[in-house]
Amino acid sequence: MTETRTAMRDDGATIAYHHTPGKSPGVMFLTGFMSDMTGGKALHLEEYCRKQGRAFLRFDYQGHGASSGAFKDGTISGWTEDAVFALDALAEGPQILVGSSMGGWIMLLAALQRPERVAGLLGIAAAPDFTENIIENKLTAEQKETIERDGFISMPSDYDDSPYIITKALLEDGRNNLLLNKPIPLTCPVRLIHGVKDADAPWRTSLRISEMLTSGDVELTLVKEGGHRLSEPADLDRLTRNLEALIGAS
Repeated sequence: MTETRTAMRDDGATIAYHHTPGKSPGVMFLTGFMSDMTGGKALHLEEYCRKQGRAFLRFDYQGHGASSGAFKDGTISGWTEDAVFALDALAEGPQILVGSSMGGWIMLLAALQRPERVAGLLGIAAAPDFTENIIENKLTAEQKETIERDGFISMPSDYDDSPYIITKALLEDGRNNLLLNKPIPLTCPVRLIHGVKDADAPWRTSLRISEMLTSGDVELTLVKEGGHRLSEPADLDRLTRNLEALIGAS
């Protein structure tokens, strides 16, 4: 395993990352909401790329994992800035962006900012627009009043003992980054994997992504018994196969 390194942004924030040098196109992993770069999918792809001699990068957004900052201060725009910083400062040459859950939103936004650097996109239970289509739609009138009054609410997490902190700033910024209500002008090859039994990000989200992308090379794989994480051995094998297909198409 590579060692954890840190890179400093111009504003003084530090981004923790692991980088494995190798051939192009490189692979860059973007994590989910309140997740970090030590998850099973990231480590699986790192090992795969190492064996293939392919460059690989995983990193933590600000407020996540080993990077600086507080999670409650994060926004979609801010985490996208972290991803673009990682792409610009830590990766070399063309990259295949792999985004898990919220990372699927971030990868699309980053690709729109740096289309010339992106050789392909691979979404795993991708969740663009989740602040609007998932969180806001589930909020009760009382929770909305609390957000207006206090600026945030705490919501229980199915994946962590710590609750999700949902801020007014996160929701407002999310509205400024919505993607699924208009064409997404990306022309690179795209592969999407989504579990039909995903209780957090409905599989129809990936269908909507495929419809809105202008790329003609988009394939969606639905996993009938799959949930949100898609981290079982069969899921990781499927992930690797889709990455191999993207590398071949790039």
